Amino acid sequence: MAGLMSRASTVVRAKLSRLLDRAEDPGETLDYSYEKQLQLLQDVKRGLADVVTSKKRLQLQSGKLEQQLVKLETQARQALASGREDLARQALERKSAVQQQLQGLDGQVLELEAQQERLTASERQLAAKVEAFRSQKEVIKAQYSAAEAQVRIGEAASGIGEEMADTGLAIDRARDKTEQMQARAGAIEELTEAGMLEDVGGTTGSSLDRELAQISASHQVDDELARLKGELGAGQEKKELEQ
Repeated sequence: MAGLMSRASTVVRAKLSRLLDRAEDPGETLDYSYEKQLQLLQDVKRGLADVVTSKKRLQLQSGKLEQQLVKLETQARQALASGREDLARQALERKSAVQQQLQGLDGQVLELEAQQERLTASERQLAAKVEAFRSQKEVIKAQYSAAEAQVRIGEAASGIGEEMADTGLAIDRARDKTEQMQARAGAIEELTEAGMLEDVGGTTGSSLDRELAQISASHQVDDELARLKGELGAGQEKKELEQ
């Protein structure tokens, strides 16, 4: 039982594979793959745009911090000039905190620039591959279309295509029916000539009618022969009497 189920499963898989192979269009498969690659390329471009946007935002913040450094430096100088060392110290302490924040932003900007360079290189490589795939898929689609047309022409010429095979079967069936009809017509003709069948028009008659007609004709001939013999005998007797 297990072996039978295994064989049945194998047959089903084979038939499904054959159906899928017939249904699969290489052109559609290539176009689908190309669309997926374009989507991937668009994802990379969006990621690159996000990185550049983040870098620009950090650069704007860095610019504001640099302006704040200049302002704190100026405030510290003015405080010292006014004899307010305490205010100058506070300004310098704020300046130090801003410098640390600015250094952190500069590090993030450098990291984003490096990431931007990597994404840019990846985007160029992927774009080149997508373009190469596009050109290749168009060539393959053209080759497949040409091969498909050649197969159809070859099948039509050699008669191995499904439609031509159906046509061949129809011709064979028609030829068989024609031969059967010819044989039937010959058999009817032969039986009719042999008297086994009645003629449709009634001119030939059945075998019994023909036999009866032959007997009647034979009796008629005998009667005619007897009459002629009688006439000849009577004439001979008359001549002898006259002599």
